[in-house]
Amino acid sequence: MQNQDIEIKIEKAALVGLITPEQQELQAREYIDELKFLAHTAGITPQKVFLQRVEYPNPKTFVGPGKLDEISAYVIEKEIDTVIFDDELSPKQLRNIERELKVHILDRTNLILDIFAQRAQTASAKTQVELATLQYMLPRLSRLWGHLDRQRGGGITSRGMGEKQIEADQRIIRQRIALLKQQLKDIDRQMATQRKNRGKLVRVALVGYTNVGKSTLMNLLSKSEVFAENKLFATLDTTVRKVTVENLPFLLTDTVGFIRKLPHNLIESFKSTLDEVREADLLLHVVDISHSAFEEQMTVVNQTLKEISPDEKPEIVIFNKIDAFSYVQKDEDDLSPVAKENISLDELKKTYFSRLHDNCVFVSATEKNNIDELKNILYQKVKEIHVERYPYNDFLFQKFD
Repeated sequence: MQNQDIEIKIEKAALVGLITPEQQELQAREYIDELKFLAHTAGITPQKVFLQRVEYPNPKTFVGPGKLDEISAYVIEKEIDTVIFDDELSPKQLRNIERELKVHILDRTNLILDIFAQRAQTASAKTQVELATLQYMLPRLSRLWGHLDRQRGGGITSRGMGEKQIEADQRIIRQRIALLKQQLKDIDRQMATQRKNRGKLVRVALVGYTNVGKSTLMNLLSKSEVFAENKLFATLDTTVRKVTVENLPFLLTDTVGFIRKLPHNLIESFKSTLDEVREADLLLHVVDISHSAFEEQMTVVNQTLKEISPDEKPEIVIFNKIDAFSYVQKDEDDLSPVAKENISLDELKKTYFSRLHDNCVFVSATEKNNIDELKNILYQKVKEIHVERYPYNDFLFQKFD
C-alpha cells in the first residue's frame, strides 16, 4: 500500500477596514494588524488588506460600491475563501456583501466568537460561548434562508418556505438561549459558592489585554503550569491558585484577556468568569510595554473594567515584555516633535512612576527580570489589605518587616 500525500487546504482571507474621521489611518492599520493576529489564531491566512477612506461606513455594504467591486475581483482572481471585516456588520450589510462576493463573510465579532469556540474547554466556557454566538446569530438568520424566501405569489399573506423556516429557527434559538441563560445562572451560583468556600484570603486578579503575558506571570508567581501561548485568548477559563509570598498567602486569579471592540454579548455571557474581577481585592493590570499601542490597550482594559465593576479597586500596573521593548533614538539635530516610537524605556519608567505614584513595576516574565521587585510590591499591597481587614493579625508581620 503506497503512502499518499494528504493535502491540507489553507483557508485564505482578505481583510477589510475603514479610515474615518473617528478612526485615523494609523489607528485603522493597528486594528488591521490585530485582525491579522485574530485570523492567524483562528487558523486563517490573511492574503491582502483593503482599506478605504470614507466619512462613515456604507449602511448597505460597509465599503463603497467601487471598493466592493475591487474586493470581488481579487477574491475571484486569487480564489479567496473568506473576507473578514474589521467591524461588526449589520444583518443587512452581511446579506448584501455575501450576495456580491459569494464567499464566506466574517466580521470582527464573528471571528472573535469563532476563536472563543475553539478555545473553550470546560462546560462553563462552552456554555458562555454558545450563548454569545446564538445571540449574535439570531438577528442574522434571514441570510441563511434568503434563497427560499417568498417562494409563492399571491399577496402579503402568502409566505415562502424560507420565511416559515426562519420563524421556526428563531423559536428554537430563543428557547436555547433561555436554557443557556438558566444554566449560566446555575454556574454563577456554583462559582459564588466556590468563592465563599475559599475562606477569607485576600483575592488578587490578573487583568489585561489579550496576549500580554498574564498566564506566564501566573505560572511564575504560583509555580503552576497554566496554559500559556503566544496567541490571542489562549486563556478563557478562570484559573485560581493559592500563592504565598514570604509568609503571606493570597488567592491569585488569571482571567480572560480583553480586546478592542470586544462583543458586548461576550462580556455579558462571561459574567460568571468576570465575577472574579468584581470580587477581587487587588488588580494586577498587565501591559505589553513592547506593543506600539500599549497605551490604547490600557484604555480599553480600563473601560472594560468600568463596565464590569464601577467600583475602583487598588491596582498595580505590571509593564511586561521589557526584553522586547525597542525605540528609535532621535538625532540631536532633529527638531521635530517627539513621537511615541522615540521614547526610551527609562523615560517611560519616569513618566509612569510619577503618574501612578510608584504603583507599577517593569518586568519580563519570559526572562524573569524584576520578578523579585514585583513580588515585593505585591507583598506590601496584599499585606495592607490584610491588615486593614484583620487588624488583630498585624503582629504576625512585625517580625518579618
